Amino acid sequence: MKTRLILASILLAGALSSHAAIPLPVSPPADQQVDPEQLKRMHDLVKSYITDGKHAGAAAMVVRNGKIIDWQTWGKADIDSGEHVSKDTIFRIYSMTKVITSTAVLQLFEQNKLLLTQPVTDFIPELQDLKVFTGGSAEDPELADLKTPITIRMLLNHTAGFTYAFFKESPVHELYENADLWNTGSLDDFLESAARLPLLAQPGKAYHYGISDDILAIVVQRASGIPFEDYIARYITEPLKMRDTAFHVSEDKLHRLASIHKHDEDGGLMVVEEDKYIGAFAEKGRGVPSGGGGMFSTIGDYARFAQCLLNGGELDGVRILGRKTIELAMQNSLPEGAYAFSPTQGWGLMSGLRIDMPGALEPVSEGTCTWSGAASTHFFADPDEILIGLIFTQHFPYDEHQLFTRFRISIYQALN
Repeated sequence: MKTRLILASILLAGALSSHAAIPLPVSPPADQQVDPEQLKRMHDLVKSYITDGKHAGAAAMVVRNGKIIDWQTWGKADIDSGEHVSKDTIFRIYSMTKVITSTAVLQLFEQNKLLLTQPVTDFIPELQDLKVFTGGSAEDPELADLKTPITIRMLLNHTAGFTYAFFKESPVHELYENADLWNTGSLDDFLESAARLPLLAQPGKAYHYGISDDILAIVVQRASGIPFEDYIARYITEPLKMRDTAFHVSEDKLHRLASIHKHDEDGGLMVVEEDKYIGAFAEKGRGVPSGGGGMFSTIGDYARFAQCLLNGGELDGVRILGRKTIELAMQNSLPEGAYAFSPTQGWGLMSGLRIDMPGALEPVSEGTCTWSGAASTHFFADPDEILIGLIFTQHFPYDEHQLFTRFRISIYQALN
């Protein structure tokens, strides 16, 4: 009897140890109404991107009904070192950070520390003198006063008028590039530079993707009284046991960080030596903790976060948002006629939303929340199908070979 108890204890310890490395429960695809043979089309798709030299490596995960039904890796995390992508590889998730930052804002909304209709200047008076670009050049811009205050809601749905330097569509983008926001050193320095930049449009009138979530990071810091990085750790990543998700990568984990790749002049893959986008620096203390694009994560960590959203804000007995708040956040919040990059995509209060299945010519449910990162990471979470898909690579330029659309199709076609 004693021997059997010892053996049982050893087996249980092994099972728990194994389970600790698995972010969500595991199930065969067929048990979750997914055809495993059909799902192999996704494997073939991603593998072909690696063997054809379009990407160096990738990780993918599919979750149905809260259970992992597929988790694969392919290729190299760094073609110079030969390190393979593994299930615990750490990726720069860039703009997928926005969904986490927006979650923090909505937590403060639930705590009555801010209202979505509240002017941002209640928290950041430094933005009191913002102007709107109406013409001229970067050297001699024509500017107008704001007709309405920027609200928290406008920052959440990118209708505040801020932009990013890399769009390069107007003199405003030249001013953004000259400001070099990602090397300012702190959020306060970032704000000082951003406050001198003009808006692209009057607040609330149009969707312009930009630094709104970086402004929201400062709102979180000031409304909570906690440094932004610490707030995210204390109230989101630590409660959800997202152990590898942060604004930097500690020294003991650097060997797990994937390198970003791009094609050289001959079409081969090469490692990008310097991060020229949105300041996602692995070293602690370098750059700013960008609420719009500064986080690192693993595919398993982000799957836990996405599942929490699909669960109505709760995972493993830990609640980070209320069910009705999630419901509000998953409604299209853009003004009439506005859309996020495509007429088939709206924006809620934390991510892009599929709003037109026939128009998109994809079998993705309307109401699916989705977003991506600049180095070609992507996720979608479908509340109708209780389905999550994640595909992580590290490649510039963003989704150069249209992997994400094909990835989504290859998963939906496998549903029974």
